[in-house]
Amino acid sequence: MKKKLIAGNWKMNGNTASNAALLQALLAGSSTWACRVAVCVPDVYIAQVQALVAGGPIEYGAQNISAYASGAYTGESSADMLREFGVRYAIVGHSERRQYHGETDAVVAKKAQAALGAGITPIVCVGETLEEHEAGKTEDVVKRQMAAVIHENGHCISEIVVAYEPVWAIGTGKTASPEMAQSVHAVLRAQLRAATPNADRVSILYGGSMNAANAAQLLSQPDIDGGLVGGASLKAADFLNIIAAASKA
Repeated sequence: MKKKLIAGNWKMNGNTASNAALLQALLAGSSTWACRVAVCVPDVYIAQVQALVAGGPIEYGAQNISAYASGAYTGESSADMLREFGVRYAIVGHSERRQYHGETDAVVAKKAQAALGAGITPIVCVGETLEEHEAGKTEDVVKRQMAAVIHENGHCISEIVVAYEPVWAIGTGKTASPEMAQSVHAVLRAQLRAATPNADRVSILYGGSMNAANAAQLLSQPDIDGGLVGGASLKAADFLNIIAAASKA
């Protein structure tokens, strides 16, 4: 049975002092962990985080990755650049990237491919907007987003991580009920099983405002393999509580 994965997405937050304090607090509480833990940090702090967590149980990742190997792509970081700093994960297709940077399903699929090619595990985000949710289009949307990644990555698809992030629940304090989240995770699991015999190797995380209060109930669902945690990952006590819930699930 695979271990749960709890990945923190710091988004555009942090500074060298607060990063160090947060990671030191997490490491101080790590002796009881029975799950995988990662933090996905702004690129400028990757080297700092690499040094702070060296030899410990915390893995680290980037929040984005270029679809291109090199070239005139100002502001981007390639997979090989990130890998040089030991990056284990890269978030691709986060709703904020789709919304604010115009990333399409095809672009997300290419980014996942670039990550896999460098030995980095892409955390592929899928999820519906409030309008799509209220129109009953949740299943259609997440299957379309997932299909693009499956089509582009074929035989490597069992090497990815998926994060279901209902857009209407990100940073809003609203959360899909455990049953609602499980139903979408089950749809994604079935889609992956149709694509690869190794689908059960894929961790499917829930990413819509998971916090210390709701983590245990969400993580008890059969197809929820962990969480992609936003705001709560910036608070050591809250993140440790979520990790504890995952360790017991």
